[in-house]
Amino acid sequence: MHVKTLDGRVVERAKARGIDVLVYAPHFTRLPAIREQAERHSDDELLIVPAREIFTGNWQNRRHLLAVGLSSPVPDFVSFEGALSELADQGAALCVPHPTLLNVSLGRPEIRAYADHIDAVESYNAKSLPHVNERAKRVAEEAGLPTFGSSYAHLRGTVGEAWTEFDAAIDSEADLVQALVSGADRQVVHRSGPRHRVRNLAEFAHLGYENSWGKIDRLFLSGTEPTHPNHIAYDGRFDDVSVY
Repeated sequence: MHVKTLDGRVVERAKARGIDVLVYAPHFTRLPAIREQAERHSDDELLIVPAREIFTGNWQNRRHLLAVGLSSPVPDFVSFEGALSELADQGAALCVPHPTLLNVSLGRPEIRAYADHIDAVESYNAKSLPHVNERAKRVAEEAGLPTFGSSYAHLRGTVGEAWTEFDAAIDSEADLVQALVSGADRQVVHRSGPRHRVRNLAEFAHLGYENSWGKIDRLFLSGTEPTHPNHIAYDGRFDDVSVY
């Protein structure tokens, strides 16, 4: 929980690292396309669970929510409250990725305020610097919420650098949702040492590219992007909570 890239090499690396389940949640990709890719790469050794990291709010003040177990697509750039309502209606697990990171995450006050709606908070992210991960762990503990660990792999080499071990059998998407919403016992695990630190820094450096203004101009301003709330695929269903 979770990765941004998925191909044959990612699958091979996950298996080599002993991973049983990957949560696949690429940016700005609609749920049907994510689900198709997940099904294509799943097999008896590795389950790929489709998910969405939803960008709520506008680009300057976005808050990310990781939704696992969606039954229908939810766009980016809707209001925070609108996203919460939709996830609740669909019975999806609501997880908080990279808390307190820059301007892309829920902060300590928001996590406390919405703790009843949140199923898990990420306490270790292979993209985050050590002090950010320590802060995330404290935030989850203060809110009394279960945690999870994630490679957050945008780069293939980061797959398997951090993971979550559940004390429950996870053989399907529904099993994972149940483990999350029920607060099943778990342990957050990550690698260490110089190689892990290099992977961490490479992923952090990727953050600059990911948030470049050139990419913003290309992706978000026309209203025709796959996860824009005004896209024809959503049939106006999110007009009342769209922020663009």
